[in-house]
Amino acid sequence: MFEDVKLFFQCKKGLINFFIYTGPALIVSVAYMDPGNFGTAIQAGASVGYSLLWVVWLSSGMAMLLQYLSGKLGIATGKSLPEIIREKLNKKTIIIPYWLAAETAALATDLAEYLGTVIALNLLFGIPLLHAAIFGALDVILILIAIRNKFRILEQIFVLFVSIIGFGFLYELFIAKPDFSSILIHSINPMFASSDAILLSVGIIGATVMPHALFLHSWLTSKKLDKHTIEEKQKLRKLHLLENVIVLTVAAMVNAAIMIMSAAAFSADYSSVQTISDAYMILIPLFGTAAGIVFIITLLSSGISSSVVGTLAGQVIMEGLLGLKVNLWTRRIITRFINVVPTTIAILLGMDPLSILVYSQVILSLMIPLPIIPLIVITGSKKTMGEFVNKNITTVISILFAGIILVFNSYLLLSTIIHIQVY
Repeated sequence: MFEDVKLFFQCKKGLINFFIYTGPALIVSVAYMDPGNFGTAIQAGASVGYSLLWVVWLSSGMAMLLQYLSGKLGIATGKSLPEIIREKLNKKTIIIPYWLAAETAALATDLAEYLGTVIALNLLFGIPLLHAAIFGALDVILILIAIRNKFRILEQIFVLFVSIIGFGFLYELFIAKPDFSSILIHSINPMFASSDAILLSVGIIGATVMPHALFLHSWLTSKKLDKHTIEEKQKLRKLHLLENVIVLTVAAMVNAAIMIMSAAAFSADYSSVQTISDAYMILIPLFGTAAGIVFIITLLSSGISSSVVGTLAGQVIMEGLLGLKVNLWTRRIITRFINVVPTTIAILLGMDPLSILVYSQVILSLMIPLPIIPLIVITGSKKTMGEFVNKNITTVISILFAGIILVFNSYLLLSTIIHIQVY
């Protein structure tokens, strides 16, 4: 597999084809740098330092493999994962509950992204939270107006968003001056510094291995097909593998950088940092106004771009599972209305809406089995995938990753039940 990548880079034509193809993993990668990642990584870095870096690398590795399977599915079949799940289930009594659960995951995702945009507008421009909640609802609409039906323009816009996020945290790391020996140690030493670290780990996994991104990736790659020949599919699979590895590695590094910055800046004297607002307020006196502004600009870029991804994913989930064509504008308005109402109520009641961020990621983690289990089963089916069926080792590793995620989730559920019984 990696020999193909080496040969590919040696070919000038191959590089041109790669840049022409690039898009699906780039769009999906924003889901791994969204405001949910900001919230969980900042809280984890502040409270337990560098100790959960290994969880970031583990979850990023799991995400990379699963996103590869999703993209390969779209290339091999020309269909999205939701479409194939609908065909396999073939009963409305099963499809409808599955769809509702998948929609819950999509809404939890969009809620985190929307909250990120709201707090970024509040901190960057001084807009009151209530007004920011209204302005934040217009984020994706502006982009959709700009791109209309030109999807390639959207892919190019995402290059800008990912660059802003990446270079922004490169700057934050430069000024925070992290302990590189601690980074190395905790990247390879699996341990939990406290019982709270396990809950944070579940949140990290939920913020990294994203259900809606797994549903969406297959649809994005299926749209790259033109002739639907075996030769074209083989070529696209190689391009998909290369893009997936490169782009999601960058996403993993950004994800880790958020936690490293938080650990370096906050863990010693500000371990109680829980929200993005707290992080911003402390960054300015520690490292200067520029550090705070760069931090919030990265958050704003993350919130807007990941909201676009959430919109596309929600549309793909609804159309694929229900077999209905959904107007993108209708989908956006409904999703935003569902998220704006509870957020606005929370603000009016004087609650901190950002506290929802970490818990929304826990919900996502609990919903991860929805796409993972059928994805592994379907991509392991020779009948469905043909020559693109998973190798045995790929299936084994995928099942192992799914098992790790389920163990984390089971622990969370058990801990929650015990907590409820005690109190």
